[in-house]
Amino acid sequence: MLPLLEQSFDVLAVDLPGFGRSGALPPSIDPTPLALADAVEDEMGRAGFDRAHFAGNSLGGCVALELARRGRAETVTAISPAGLQHAREKAWGAAVLRGLRWVSRNAPEPEPVVRNPVARTLLLSSVYGRGWKKDPQHAMEEAQLLGDCPGFDATLPFTFSEQPRGLTTLDTPVLLLWGTLDVVLLPRQGRRFERLIPGAELRYLRGLGHTPMSDAPEELAEAITAFALERGRPGAERVAVSGV
Repeated sequence: MLPLLEQSFDVLAVDLPGFGRSGALPPSIDPTPLALADAVEDEMGRAGFDRAHFAGNSLGGCVALELARRGRAETVTAISPAGLQHAREKAWGAAVLRGLRWVSRNAPEPEPVVRNPVARTLLLSSVYGRGWKKDPQHAMEEAQLLGDCPGFDATLPFTFSEQPRGLTTLDTPVLLLWGTLDVVLLPRQGRRFERLIPGAELRYLRGLGHTPMSDAPEELAEAITAFALERGRPGAERVAVSGV
């Protein structure tokens, strides 16, 4: 989505600490959503961003809502945000992610599998609704990053144990996007955020999975851009993108 968003915004694309190509937090700091929000704030400061439009997926969505609570957000687009799961949903979501992590670290040579559209769809169905459309090279790169990321084991428990704070008092425009095929954070969880956040708008994305920006980048970029420009203050033209 980066080139699409850059048509309208100055974009700060963040790999949260311990994921993607970012190093992990120091061992003395628990990687809670609050600590990750601190890290994003630090990065915003280095980039000269005071406030921004935020878009975050999963744990990144929870972090984006925390930054809104701190008064750093013009708008928030939270894509399947973590934080309001029931006990069984927490266990299920954690098990799916651990399974993905295991496969990424222990599966045989992935290239023959991901080159086949049918096999790619089956293999990626837990995160993508349209796995057959996924670029094989990107799929292999993402699998490698997931297998190698140093923050996974330490961060996962906090992803499911910590709840977002201050949702009922947010005065930031919030758009909730949720893929109907999300099997990590189930679509019914979106209604809980909608009920708690004043004025929140919930949209279900038919046929899309847990990471809909990978399934349909044009659709997601359009939704983020339109919401930010319609609901943000005039002249607020920056967006920070946080993700896992």
